[in-house]
Amino acid sequence: MKSVVSEKGQVTIPKAVRDRLGLKPGTVLSFEAVGGKLVGKKAEGVDPFGRWRGRGKLPGFSSVDAYLRGVRDAHRD
Repeated sequence: MKSVVSEKGQVTIPKAVRDRLGLKPGTVLSFEAVGGKLVGKKAEGVDPFGRWRGRGKLPGFSSVDAYLRGVRDAHRD
């Protein structure tokens, strides 16, 4: 299968290849030149919550463990 590079440097990946590799709109690809060939790979999965993990504040508690103890104690009654 062949594809032509546009004036903007864009290439259309043939549908058969997209289907075989599970490439969907929004899939991130990384490219590198290896031995004179262009190699494209699906980028590693990114955890969408990773950038937020650990940034939240729990009201009135100094740690997650203290918060969970408080919640559990409140529900034991």
